[in-house]
Amino acid sequence: MTMAVGRYEADRTAVVDEANAIGTAYLRAQTLAEPVRSQSLTLLRHYTNSRLALSRAVPGTAGFKTAVADANTIQSQLWGGADAALDDDPTGSAARLYVESLNDMIDMHTTRVSALGNRVPSTVAYLQLIGGTVAVGLLAMYLAMLHRSVTTAVLAAVMVSVILLVTFDLDRPRRGLITVPSTPIAALRASMDQPSPAEAPAPPLTGARRAEKHG
Repeated sequence: MTMAVGRYEADRTAVVDEANAIGTAYLRAQTLAEPVRSQSLTLLRHYTNSRLALSRAVPGTAGFKTAVADANTIQSQLWGGADAALDDDPTGSAARLYVESLNDMIDMHTTRVSALGNRVPSTVAYLQLIGGTVAVGLLAMYLAMLHRSVTTAVLAAVMVSVILLVTFDLDRPRRGLITVPSTPIAALRASMDQPSPAEAPAPPLTGARRAEKHG
């Protein structure tokens, strides 16, 4: 139970951290010059959609693999845009800050995918199941030898069954009654549909543009 709860909490934390990382990248993308700014903002919206799809998919299924592949493709496109922003303004701070936040966002992708695949070892689950069954069986046999009521054994069996079910449910955060909410990412995606509070900055002056300006 302790291992399952720990993994469940790690998964919830990963969702919040990833939403914060994407949100930071989205805000910093607004400080880039066009056309990288608009391209990056659009890609980040698509990327957030892929993370919502990941939240709804069961690990190991085709939907899960598709969501991971889509995220990897968008990451490559975003990184290409960040590289172009650095080439256009190699001394500016906006592109460098954006690259830093983009790197954090990509790291959180790896962390979250790993957290979804991190489950209680099968050996521990089988040991818990067998141990609970043996314990309840011994209790029932002991009560039968003393000609006592089986009510205690039935209650013990129910309690052990509930604990096992909760443990297995926590260990599978994409199915069952206890699931990891994707509310932080959904709220972030909704905020992306609002008008951008930051205007696009003027493109940096290259050598030719400086000569034209001062000529």
